[in-house]
Amino acid sequence: MPQLWRSNTTIMPTRTAKNSKPPVKATTKATKPRSRPKSDVMDWRANTLDRVRTLIFEAAPGITEEQKWRKPLNPAGVPVWSLSGMICTGEIYKDKVKLTFMQGAALPDPGRLFNAPGTGATRRAIDIREGENVDAAKFKALVKAAVVRNKGAAKPKTKASTTKAAPVKLLSGGNPQIAKADGDAPVQAYIAGAPVWKREACQRIDALIVRAVPTVKKSVKWNSPFYGIEGKGWFVSYHIFDKYVKINFFFGRKLKPMPPVASKDPNARYVHLNEDGVLDEALFMEWVKQAATLPGWSGH
Repeated sequence: MPQLWRSNTTIMPTRTAKNSKPPVKATTKATKPRSRPKSDVMDWRANTLDRVRTLIFEAAPGITEEQKWRKPLNPAGVPVWSLSGMICTGEIYKDKVKLTFMQGAALPDPGRLFNAPGTGATRRAIDIREGENVDAAKFKALVKAAVVRNKGAAKPKTKASTTKAAPVKLLSGGNPQIAKADGDAPVQAYIAGAPVWKREACQRIDALIVRAVPTVKKSVKWNSPFYGIEGKGWFVSYHIFDKYVKINFFFGRKLKPMPPVASKDPNARYVHLNEDGVLDEALFMEWVKQAATLPGWSGH
C-alpha cells in the first residue's frame, strides 16, 4: 500500500561557536525594499531573495518585513512578510530558496507557482533553485491574493457575527454532526467543526478537489461531505474516524492506479489519511479528475 500521508518535518543542524552568545530574535521591520540583511550567504540565494523581496513590496502597499528564527543558513533571521496577517516567509537552504505562504492552500494559483508542499495542510511553498526565476506578474498576483484573504479574515466582527453559534456536536470518532444540505456552506461547517489535525486534513482535501474540478457540486449527507458533477452524481466523499479521515471514491476500482484500501462495495476504493504527514497531492488530484469523468453515484 503506498504511503500517502508522510512526514514533512525537516531538522536543521545547528552550530555553536565557542564563547558565542545565545541567538537573539531580530525585530527589524520594513515597509519598502531595503538593503539585504547581513548574512554569511551572499551568493545566488541571497540575490534571489532580494528579487523576491522587491516583488513582494511592489505587490501591495503597506506590507511589512520582520526578521525571525535565526538559523545556520539564515543567520540574520528568516524574513517574514505581513499585511493584516502573515503572507509568506523566505528561507535559504543549501540548494534553494523556499517561499512558504501561510494560507497557500486557500489561494488561487492559476500560474501553478506552488511546486512544493508546506508544513501542515494549510501552507504551500515555492522552491526556487539556482538559475530559476519566478514569474514576476504571477508571483505578485499570488501575493495580492494572500493580502486580500488576510484582510477578509481580519474584518471586524459585526454585532450579528459576534453571537456565539451553537457548538457542533461530534459523533463517534470525532465526526461533526451536520444537517443534510446542498452547497459549500454546510461543507465548510463540517470542516470547521472537525477536531484538531483532522480539520486541516479536511481543508486540504476540499481545496484539492476544488482545484482539480472547479465546477464541482458540494453537499453534506449522512454527516459526510459529498462532491459530484451536476447531472452525473457523486464521485467522492469523506468521513472522520478516530485515527484517520476516510476518503471514499465511489467508483475507485476504475481509477488508475486504484486507491489503496479495498471496500465491501465492489466498486469503491478508499484512502485513509492519518496524522503522520502530508497528502500525495498530485496523485490525489489525478484520482479526483478521473473520478469526475465517470458516471457518479446517484444516492440521495
